Amino acid sequence: MNRTRRIEALQDLEPTVEEFHASVIEGLSAPRKTLPCKFFYDERGSRLFDEICELPEYYPTRTELGILERHAGDIAALAGPRARLVEFGSGAGVKIRLLLRALREPAAYLPVEISRDHMLAANEGIAAKFPGLCIAPVCADYTQPFTLPELPGNEFRTTLGFFPGSTIGNFTRDEAISFLRVARNLLGKEALMIIGVDLVKDAGLLKAAYNDKAGVTAAFNLNLLRRINRELGGTFDLAAFRHEARWNETLERIEMHLVSMKRQQVAIGEKRFHFAEGETIHTESSHKYRIDGFRMLTREAGYEPVTVWTDDQELFSVHALRTA
Repeated sequence: MNRTRRIEALQDLEPTVEEFHASVIEGLSAPRKTLPCKFFYDERGSRLFDEICELPEYYPTRTELGILERHAGDIAALAGPRARLVEFGSGAGVKIRLLLRALREPAAYLPVEISRDHMLAANEGIAAKFPGLCIAPVCADYTQPFTLPELPGNEFRTTLGFFPGSTIGNFTRDEAISFLRVARNLLGKEALMIIGVDLVKDAGLLKAAYNDKAGVTAAFNLNLLRRINRELGGTFDLAAFRHEARWNETLERIEMHLVSMKRQQVAIGEKRFHFAEGETIHTESSHKYRIDGFRMLTREAGYEPVTVWTDDQELFSVHALRTA
């Protein structure tokens, strides 16, 4: 076997166009219009999100990377040798390289991502950096139950789950517990789970992170309408909507909205949706946590907190958990 490339066949569970259509119609038909944030990540949306992670205002990525650089060895010690590494929402694969370098004889890397092409491109880069590593990609909505591919002859001693980027914040509390239970059942008993969690902080810093001066986050948000037009035959006029990120003090979350700038009507097939001037589509929430509150949530989902690491300013946290 070529020792520079060991990428197994893709397990493809990507949501269908029909599922995308049903989710969009359901969200826009609600009294307060919404769209599912998981559909941000077509090819263009994934590239835009990678750009967001490099922005000076967007502290989460660089802060989490700093924590992982300092504590990758600690994570590797908790995981032990021959760990099977499962990453939820693998994206560009930047953070996972820190863990792969630290782990002792990683048995396999199983990235799980909803954006197929973006994941496969990232896997090629990882395969080149880690010759001989078995990579088994899964394209799936990881909030829903699925199974990991079997890898005959690839023995592992433990399973290490990795969910970076504070993506857990995109879920409501109940949704977060539901996801964690899905992940717990997938990873199995006595597995280690590493989760990046953004923390409550100054509202000005938060709003700046989601309203960058270069307008990349705005382009990312509006790209969801572009995708609906392209894949579902929508008639959204992107120039008639603007991006807005708000801090919800009560729920301790950033909310991303697309604001209608005039009275208008939008069609998706035979469906018609009316917008008043100033009416919004709620596209994403990013909940911010307090450390003790998040640890309580994970216990409810069937995990035992092991430890937590933060940066010096306590902007961000990385939690190590064990499945019960």
